[in-house]
Amino acid sequence: MNQAGKALAEFVAEGTEILEALGKDLLVLDQQRGTDPEPDLINGIFRAAHSLKGLSALFGQERISKLAHQAEDLLDRLRLGKLSLDDQALDSLIETLDVLQALLAEASREESSDALSGRVTELGTRLANLGMTSAAVDEDPLDRLELDAQVRAVFTEYEEHRLRENVRRGVALFRVRAAFDLSDFDTGLAELNSRLKPLGEVVSTLPSSEPGGASGIAFDLIFGAKVPESELAAKLQGTPAQLFALKVRAAAGGAPAPAAHAPVAQSVAQGLRQSVPSAAEAPAAPKKPRKKRAPKGGGAETPAAVTESPVQAPLLRAVEEASPEDLTQGVLEAMRMGESTSPPRAELAGPPVRTLTDEPVSPRGPRMENESARSLTQTVRVDISRLDALMNTVGELLLIKANLQRMVEASRQQEGSVMLSSKMWGQELSRETRQLERKLDALQQGLLEARMVPVGQVFDRLARLVRRIARDAGKEIDFVIGGGDVELDKLIVEELSDPLMHIIRNAIDHGAESPEARLAAGKSRRARVSLRAEQKGNHVVIEVSDDGAGIDELGVRDMALRKNLITEAQAREMSRRELLNLIFLPGFSTARSVSELSGRGVGLDVVKNNIGNLSGIIDVWSERGQGTAFHLTLPVTLAIIRALVVGVSGRTYAVPLNSVLEILSVKPSEIRTVERREVLDVRGTTLPLMRLARQFGHPERQNDRHFVVVAGLAQERLGIAVDELQGQQDIVVKSLGGRLQGVRGISGAADLANRRTVLVLDVGALLEEGMSLERRRA
Repeated sequence: MNQAGKALAEFVAEGTEILEALGKDLLVLDQQRGTDPEPDLINGIFRAAHSLKGLSALFGQERISKLAHQAEDLLDRLRLGKLSLDDQALDSLIETLDVLQALLAEASREESSDALSGRVTELGTRLANLGMTSAAVDEDPLDRLELDAQVRAVFTEYEEHRLRENVRRGVALFRVRAAFDLSDFDTGLAELNSRLKPLGEVVSTLPSSEPGGASGIAFDLIFGAKVPESELAAKLQGTPAQLFALKVRAAAGGAPAPAAHAPVAQSVAQGLRQSVPSAAEAPAAPKKPRKKRAPKGGGAETPAAVTESPVQAPLLRAVEEASPEDLTQGVLEAMRMGESTSPPRAELAGPPVRTLTDEPVSPRGPRMENESARSLTQTVRVDISRLDALMNTVGELLLIKANLQRMVEASRQQEGSVMLSSKMWGQELSRETRQLERKLDALQQGLLEARMVPVGQVFDRLARLVRRIARDAGKEIDFVIGGGDVELDKLIVEELSDPLMHIIRNAIDHGAESPEARLAAGKSRRARVSLRAEQKGNHVVIEVSDDGAGIDELGVRDMALRKNLITEAQAREMSRRELLNLIFLPGFSTARSVSELSGRGVGLDVVKNNIGNLSGIIDVWSERGQGTAFHLTLPVTLAIIRALVVGVSGRTYAVPLNSVLEILSVKPSEIRTVERREVLDVRGTTLPLMRLARQFGHPERQNDRHFVVVAGLAQERLGIAVDELQGQQDIVVKSLGGRLQGVRGISGAADLANRRTVLVLDVGALLEEGMSLERRRA
């Protein structure tokens, strides 16, 4: 790769990382739609857009730099309160993320389409013209805050905005003064900030006008608390911080500012609806603490009766500032709003997608061409501690190499000596070999760990597609994600993207019913689609499920018969599970079958093949009226595996040991035929049997006994009959090119210790083949 190619690859990798972080924050923001966003969240999105602007300008990507700059301007207006975060602004930001990803994809291919450039121009204009400055209020809330004018004069525009918002919302404000020694004031200030941030918002940090001692420095932190003053004081014990409450005067004319007391009225109204006794006690709560006030700062109280609730102190303070008439009117108005002050019920229409997890949800917007959840880069972020461990292992391997070289040199010098030295040399060589084996195992494990990435990477990208699919289909979806921290090989994770996206699209578009149909069937209005991962031994199981209408197996059977995919005789003998698996047959679905059979099977043969290429297996469960679940069972890695080496008709194969459950030795007389299938009786359980020689067309040997390798994935089990067992070995699996790449039952090739190349069996494909082999012969 030339220098320009390396620079482009670095840009794509860095840009992808920034966009992934930006996407996560935007989806969290989307999940909080309709609520006041966290300032840190808006600031994080702003910084990501700023970083992308600078990076793309550095690498000459003008379209990305221009759009990122326009998004940054919009975010700056949002963080300064000049623009409200309504649905239009949020949807435009999410659409901007889609376009930025499309631009990055074109940059990685060194392309530039006119259509996308036009969309960039149109979107940029829309971002620039989006929203107008918030309407001016009669009185600036900051004028009601009793704060020294000199202090207020040094606030930045952003700090003034955040302080104004806290006053509007009736948040309790404090001045936290702390003095530190000059030698370590940065450490002390950082510790103080870490204690304060979980309790509220640090609006500003300023050098204090009061001295901090002969060799010290003092700071004043303007802080908006989400907890009562008593709890705040308790959390600050052990620090040099002093707490002074900032008093907020009532609005001009004795009437509270609507923005400041609306949350109070809504909270009180909600309390009245939920619990009459608690509402009756509310007016009495603030009376007792009136006697105790903070010194000098004034205005802030420490009501001991309300320490259980982290939001009651500012609410009670705001209630106290409001006149009784205005508060009563606000409460009545909030109660008249009905459900607007209470959480939405499941039966009511809500947002198209809710992500019920810590991981974020997805955007809306026009669908991009060649949409895919694959990453644009093959880079892997590796923790430095893992690299340090690898470096230590390499250093120990160099020591072993030096010892072996010394032994070789010594053997040359002692050639023809007595046998005793030869015996000692052999013992030392054996010791060094064992050391070499241990260190190589550690190196192998370290390299495999470096290749591992959490499946949450692809889950996040898939979550962003769900909202668009749900909107296109007119469905209301609760999207549930779990197990995102389960790790898989980077190669497997990337190859999983498209199959999972296809299954999820089917679940939303065709599996889940419309809200009206669900209500008519006695279900909740919102359908539930789940994406979960779980590690089981050396495999990872990924489940995609929905609670929709399920699959009509009789309709599947009739469609397969009409398309001549199965015969009448085969259909009569098929179990329900085998009928469901017909949806994976190539050419099963047509446009007509989408409406008749809930769309299941459209392209699922491609999904099955892709999973098979990863040495995995896919299975489906469905119950009419209850839903459908797809289970994908995959190996943790395909790079270096432990294999069982077997012999069949004079040929050698390798079986991945992570799929081997046990090995049996059986006589030919123990093999029975049931419904034209060869089976074994293993501890009272019927085990299907496959003769590997017959599967690959080799001449079969007549043996007194057969070795049967019992392989399993998920709940599937299959006995593979071989002639001999040759031992176990670590192998590096390499893909087959050309015509051999599509051979059923072979996943790759590997070199053994004797430099002999053998084929590696694809256990997942053999399991599927074994389940249907005799059926096809019928």
